[in-house]
Amino acid sequence: MHRTADIQKRPHQFLPANFELTQWESLEPYFKALLDREITNKLTLESWMQDLSELEAFVSEDACWRQIKMTCDTTDKSLEAAFTFFCMEIQPKIQPYADALNKKLIQCPFTNELDEKEYFTYLRSVKKSIELFREENIKLQAELSVLQQQYGTIAGRMTITVDDKEYTLQQAAQYLESEDRAKREEVYLKIQERRLQDQQEMHDLFTSLIQKRHQVALNAGFENYRDYKFAELGRFDYTKEDCFKFHEAIKTHVLPIIDKIYERKKNKLGLVTLKPWDTEAEPIGTKPLRPFTDGQDLYNKSVSCFEQINPFFADCLKKMDSLKHFDLESRQGKAPGGYNCPLAESGAPFIFMNAAGQMSDVTTMVHEVGHAIHSFLAHPLSLSAFKEYPMEIAEVASMSMELFTMNHWQAFFDNVHDLNRAQEHQLERTITIFPWIAIIDKFQHWVYENPNHSIEERTQAWITIAKEFSTNSIDYSGLDQYRAIGWQRQLHLFEVPFYYIEYGIAQLGAIGMWMQYQKNPTLALENYMNALSLGGTKTLPELYQTAGISFDFSPSYVKTLMDFTRDELEKLYQ
Repeated sequence: MHRTADIQKRPHQFLPANFELTQWESLEPYFKALLDREITNKLTLESWMQDLSELEAFVSEDACWRQIKMTCDTTDKSLEAAFTFFCMEIQPKIQPYADALNKKLIQCPFTNELDEKEYFTYLRSVKKSIELFREENIKLQAELSVLQQQYGTIAGRMTITVDDKEYTLQQAAQYLESEDRAKREEVYLKIQERRLQDQQEMHDLFTSLIQKRHQVALNAGFENYRDYKFAELGRFDYTKEDCFKFHEAIKTHVLPIIDKIYERKKNKLGLVTLKPWDTEAEPIGTKPLRPFTDGQDLYNKSVSCFEQINPFFADCLKKMDSLKHFDLESRQGKAPGGYNCPLAESGAPFIFMNAAGQMSDVTTMVHEVGHAIHSFLAHPLSLSAFKEYPMEIAEVASMSMELFTMNHWQAFFDNVHDLNRAQEHQLERTITIFPWIAIIDKFQHWVYENPNHSIEERTQAWITIAKEFSTNSIDYSGLDQYRAIGWQRQLHLFEVPFYYIEYGIAQLGAIGMWMQYQKNPTLALENYMNALSLGGTKTLPELYQTAGISFDFSPSYVKTLMDFTRDELEKLYQ
């Protein structure tokens, strides 16, 4: 099948060609027109859906650009104001129309004539939205949209000084790879102390978010926000009980492997005890991996890497670069983290990250490129709603790319020894990320099952859960005050609640994809692209099946995948 990255921004058929959103009064007539339009047969219904899709895509992309610009520069108050204006003045006024339009679609007699296979997941999602909509939640959800962005503002201003130079926390993390153990400890403690300074502000922000989210759930008729959020996220194919089984599988089948990984690290470093500032280090005389110099170098080497896997992937990056859809380097005043932001009209998404020259930045880059390729492959789908794929397959797209690219990292390393170290680092990370996923997920279940908890109760619950999934091989003695606020570094808790178990489910899917890739790269990539091209038009089990993998996170399946990954890692150790 021929695939092209040369996608163009779709011209407007319903909205004016160069329409700009400056005030609600200019946008509202288009929602009214759709609501008032008479639908007389299947053909006029499909035309109506196309116009609705165009309007949704326009609004989505406008909101995305406001967020992108704000996260690229959290110090510019005009950018924050533009984002806040959308959240407080535009989005709340759209929601009643969106609900009315959803009802118009579901109640239309000609909806029954639509192809059930093509429209099943879309209509299922629309029905779910109708069930969840409450007028009294509009204001709360607007407030939440603004409030949760405060995390980026607080975290974005965090810096520390090392050797008389100021660094963001992301930039400073490169010192944790230093061969100088005293320097590693110094920087680790400075990072933790800096986080400690803002712990109360983070606590207060999180408390406020929890209270508002709980009220949203109560308004919608749910006992707690967890149950509401499972419905809102469209988790039709698994339950909270499946998440609990996943937590247990991590303890049983992953933690023992992690203990061995860190025992090996401790012996390799010649240490009596392994401290948290040692986990990214190499023995004395071994320089940290520095796979690129700056954002431009990271981009160039990534293109070279993807050329080797599939030229289409490299073409996607080139298209994004031509549109200036990258902001890769860490700097002061920039929000933390990394993301790929799909742009519903443009088709070519935007990648944002905080690169500081480390190996983990390469992983982030190829991860976000996986998301970007998903955006490219789903863009030809006829409706904007069809491109709204579940996060559990979105993260398979990104995490699989971390593993697919490993054998093609020569672009970043000019000798086999460094390449081997990089692959080792990646596979160790593939395994060691699982307990953190379980901790964050289990913590969220507790937080929203107990929404009226005190800060002391929150802290105790966090410590208990963290210890439950902690390796015995790392010595945290003397660091209790830092561990007690470890959750505050996870932006998902603040900005995208309950979006974290997806990483665990998808990491299993990615390992399954990689097993395929090891046997037959051509077939695995074709399966991968076929699945991503479906967007959200199929159920999760169907999307996984198209990709040639199982939608399964039972303990026995987890064990099979972990055994395979451990064996591959041990080959690199030899």
